[in-house]
Amino acid sequence: MADRPLRIGIAGANASRGWARDAHVPALRTLPGLSIHAASARTQEIADQAAQAFGATKAYGDTLEMVRDPEIDIVAVTVKVPEHRAIVIAALEAGKHVYSEWPLARDVEEAEELAEAAHKAGTHVAIGLQGANSLAVRHAARLVRQGAIGRPLNLRVVSSTAGWGAIAPPHYAYLQDRRNGATLASIAGGHTLAMAAAVVGSFREVGACNSILRNTVEIAGTGEIVERTCTDHMLIQGRHPGGCVSSIEIVGGEDLPLRFELRGTRGSLEITGHHPGGYQCAALTVVGPAGTDPQPADSSGLEGNPRNVAELWHRFENDIRSGTRSVADFAMAVKLHRLLDAIEVSSDEGRNVKPYDSDLGSWEA
Repeated sequence: MADRPLRIGIAGANASRGWARDAHVPALRTLPGLSIHAASARTQEIADQAAQAFGATKAYGDTLEMVRDPEIDIVAVTVKVPEHRAIVIAALEAGKHVYSEWPLARDVEEAEELAEAAHKAGTHVAIGLQGANSLAVRHAARLVRQGAIGRPLNLRVVSSTAGWGAIAPPHYAYLQDRRNGATLASIAGGHTLAMAAAVVGSFREVGACNSILRNTVEIAGTGEIVERTCTDHMLIQGRHPGGCVSSIEIVGGEDLPLRFELRGTRGSLEITGHHPGGYQCAALTVVGPAGTDPQPADSSGLEGNPRNVAELWHRFENDIRSGTRSVADFAMAVKLHRLLDAIEVSSDEGRNVKPYDSDLGSWEA
């Protein structure tokens, strides 16, 4: 592999819509060390169309057949969350490296199973927390570690997504059912909590109020009304190492700019950005104290969904080639799943909770 691009098989490819088309494909096209070699989908026709659109050599109507293809080095798992388990396990058993979208699994137990499978396989795995891995968030974390703002005192975050509003497109109807594991809490909440932990450290204690503000949602174009069983608004208070406290609001059904304000004993910093899909899709900028090092420039030329995904792919490729393990992996995904569970317990029982194994570590530069 040292003298050729790493060959990727995309599970969940669709030429008409989807995260693979909108984020992974344009990101991968900017990285000469990676190539889209195969595409799989739920039917051969959809796979053929995707392969043609994405420039892949092979198309599979059976994803499990694709992951066993000896020509594939990395499997990118971009299917719905309930389908992750079978694909990830098959890919690891076939000796593949795996990039899985976040959330990793439907629940903690399933995430633990996948993390254990990755540990046994010994291959490289990455979890798609591209916002926490972005150049901006890593730069903010570096400034805090270097003491640029002194000791962190308090963090205020408002993180929104246009999803989980009053109306949803038909292919997002499944996001309204908490049993599927792809919810406002797991997606927008997980990405936002990972960003906070990357900058100010793990959550030592949490208190939360999760709410369903709209208990039904209209499916666009159909007139169908479905029940929403998952949270569409979160209020979280956290306590972090060194005494820093945080106040985090996750807002569904709104398109608001990211608000990330961290105050320390010697100054403050902000992270700004705006994207209707959530901060993790945005071009992010760090505003730090005067005289601090500037944020590294993004040379990808990308905007929107693929921008931060490209940075994560770039670092994942480097890990595979060099043998390092710098990107967030499945073990870190398990910790984030556990933190989300602790937040749910806090909300349900009306008490502060100390999360089990909530040390999410850091996304080093």
